[in-house]
Amino acid sequence: MRHPPPAPAPDMPFAMHRAIWAIALPAMLTNVATALFGLADMWVIGRLGDASAQGAVELGAKLLMGLLTVFNFLRSGTVALTAQAAGRADAEDQAATLARAVAVALLIGLILLLARPLVIPAGLDLLDARGQLAADAHLYVGIRYWGGVAWLVNAVLIGWLIGRRRVRAVLLIEIFANIAHVALDLGLVLGLGWGVAGVATATVASETAKLLALATILAGEAPARRALAMARLPGTWQAAELATLFRLNRDLFLRTLLLMAAFLLMTRAGARQGATILAANGILFQLFMLSALILDGFESAAQVLCGEARGGRDPRHFRRLVRALLLWGGATGLVISLAYALTGAPLAASFTTAPDVAAAASAHIGWAVALPLVGMVSFVLDGVFIGATWTRAMLGTMAAALAAFALALLAATPLGNHGLWLAFSLFLLARGAGQALLLPRLIRRTLGTDATADMRVAIGN
Repeated sequence: MRHPPPAPAPDMPFAMHRAIWAIALPAMLTNVATALFGLADMWVIGRLGDASAQGAVELGAKLLMGLLTVFNFLRSGTVALTAQAAGRADAEDQAATLARAVAVALLIGLILLLARPLVIPAGLDLLDARGQLAADAHLYVGIRYWGGVAWLVNAVLIGWLIGRRRVRAVLLIEIFANIAHVALDLGLVLGLGWGVAGVATATVASETAKLLALATILAGEAPARRALAMARLPGTWQAAELATLFRLNRDLFLRTLLLMAAFLLMTRAGARQGATILAANGILFQLFMLSALILDGFESAAQVLCGEARGGRDPRHFRRLVRALLLWGGATGLVISLAYALTGAPLAASFTTAPDVAAAASAHIGWAVALPLVGMVSFVLDGVFIGATWTRAMLGTMAAALAAFALALLAATPLGNHGLWLAFSLFLLARGAGQALLLPRLIRRTLGTDATADMRVAIGN
């Protein structure tokens, strides 16, 4: 089966913008649906009016996000390799990419399950959880941990579908999974009174339902069915193919590990200020994640379209894509910031019935307003760098930004919680600035100046 035609030619600007939105809009809606996992959990547990329980869900969710999201290379790497294979119209390579990525996901899942008795207590100690907060967080993480394997495989399957421009199918699955998740949240927490355990159980059940739905979609895809045959061929597991996959996944893994380290540093700094600030920051972080997930629609478009341009050897179109993606990302970030400026305070307050948590969230809502514009460049360029497989360069910029964040966090300590959010804003700015500085040289080095430029594999560039 041939993949849909690659991105339109660079002399068709309207078609190029349409191609961006054809991927970005369904991806945004998909990401918003995904955000409902965190938002529904925070809203439902907030109905109990228990700051400790709400803080425990925030702490446990951050721990699991840190643990699992470092493996998000399974999704982004699969998008990039699938899109580049699509740009070459290579259906066999698409099938082989799926086979290799699923095998890696299952192996990681097995390792995580074996490490469970060590990971949970060590992770909660790292986040400085104490007393009842620690007990509730341990319960939450202990249940949700079992959904980790499904999460890992889902990352691969979703990445493969996005790489083939099947973004609408992914959207429908996310809507289905989140309807199930919200219904289970309401029934288990508010209906049966399971509290923190109910929130965790709802997440595991909906993640499993998503896996079954994705498997059903892939059963109708000819290259996906071909993946089973490719898995039995020795050529799929050749050292050169595995080395390419390893280099890509290694860089993406380390980059995401550094990103999660920044999130965990932020959570730890909030936890030291008490349960009220921790819960308020959890609400603000969910608002930030909602804006990031919307803007990540352009990251998804960049991964696919820039990957196709790279695979199809079209540097001129690649440059035009980058400019268009940044233009649309900036406009969308401005709209989100204006929306938060108008509705952010009451929206944040709606996630809790505890007056002190609502007051703390409202006092810091200005940061939720600023972050969509502050982080837009880094979100879009992440997609460009991943689609072009400039993973080594992206890792370097993330390391530099994390170092800047740690220094800023230390320097801003006297400013309290405002200092924490200021340091986080500087972290996002540093990421985007580093990528923007490297971008022109990477384009020249990898793509050349015309469509006949040498297209050597750029993983590690």
